[in-house]
Amino acid sequence: MIVGNGEIAEAEAGIIDAADFVIRFNDCRSYGAGGSRTHAVAVCNTGRPAKAMLGSQDWRTHPGVVSAGEIWSVRDPEKFAAMGAPLAVSHPELDDFCDDYTDAFSAFCANAGKTHVVIDKSIHEAVDASLSAFAPAPYVVPSSGMIVIAEVLNNYPEAEVTLAGFGHAGWEWHPFAAERQLVDSYIAAGRLRRLGGKTLVSSSYGA
Repeated sequence: MIVGNGEIAEAEAGIIDAADFVIRFNDCRSYGAGGSRTHAVAVCNTGRPAKAMLGSQDWRTHPGVVSAGEIWSVRDPEKFAAMGAPLAVSHPELDDFCDDYTDAFSAFCANAGKTHVVIDKSIHEAVDASLSAFAPAPYVVPSSGMIVIAEVLNNYPEAEVTLAGFGHAGWEWHPFAAERQLVDSYIAAGRLRRLGGKTLVSSSYGA
């Protein structure tokens, strides 16, 4: 079960908590209304989201983060280091977007007895290639949700994977329209299923 930060219907919390493995994102806004079972928390390990999480005692002690056995860093440090110079030209306002906090998440996991997973840049590049079929508007990076979906489908091809709380809306530099089409194509092919729910738009920087 991959649980985004969009709205989740009350009846869906029990379905989420019945899953064998539940992945939430960043500050676990889905926790509570979207059930409580949490095995992994996927985080933006660069830029402002990373800095905010690591600097927050509330994040470190959040019950979803505490109960998770794994933290997944969705941004390969090598990939984002290479993006820094081009972004400085195309998006100078994103001057801290590629600041890397992967080592700090590794240290947090070591201290907390958690496994730290860094999603390889090959997953990011495969998502970019898949999105290109849907002619996305110019974008900076795929969303964390799309990267995690690709990671799960790549590593667990036989698993029954369900999405909840995915509204495909938020930060302006994620290709959400194309991501929705790509997810719908996976659903049509039987690789994913989707629980219902409305969208809660987040303006979170690069989440």
